[in-house]
Amino acid sequence: MNQKRILIVAMMVSGTVFLSACAGSQSGSAYSRSQTRGEMQVRMGVVESVRTVTIEGTQSGVGAGAGAIVGGVAGSNIGHGRGSTVGSVLGAVVGGVAGQVIEEKTSRKDGLEITIKLDSGQFIAVTQEADEQFRPGEKVRILSGSGATRVSH
Repeated sequence: MNQKRILIVAMMVSGTVFLSACAGSQSGSAYSRSQTRGEMQVRMGVVESVRTVTIEGTQSGVGAGAGAIVGGVAGSNIGHGRGSTVGSVLGAVVGGVAGQVIEEKTSRKDGLEITIKLDSGQFIAVTQEADEQFRPGEKVRILSGSGATRVSH
């Protein structure tokens, strides 16, 4: 019966970590619900340079919490009485740390830091997901509003 509980909790953790990895895109093509139907400022410019970066993954606590549950359940199967209690505590700590690491790594994304010379002569840099390619010398649009700035062709 304990193995069945562990399997069910492990499946719940996997689903939760997977869903947290899908939450919130940093793509230049993705808009949050609050950014729709709002006016955005449009500026034009030329790409000066493009650098590959890593966008850190989320650390919402979901992975740590789910990992702690799985670790605690798994650890409780060690020994009897006090041994079971110690196993639960240690399992929860190790599982929590592992769950946090898994959540961060599975939600990490490749990004681009795009440096642009605006038509006004000012330089700006925008970092966004690497879902669209940009090359130095390309003419681009910079859209800003609702707390976000994005680059598009």
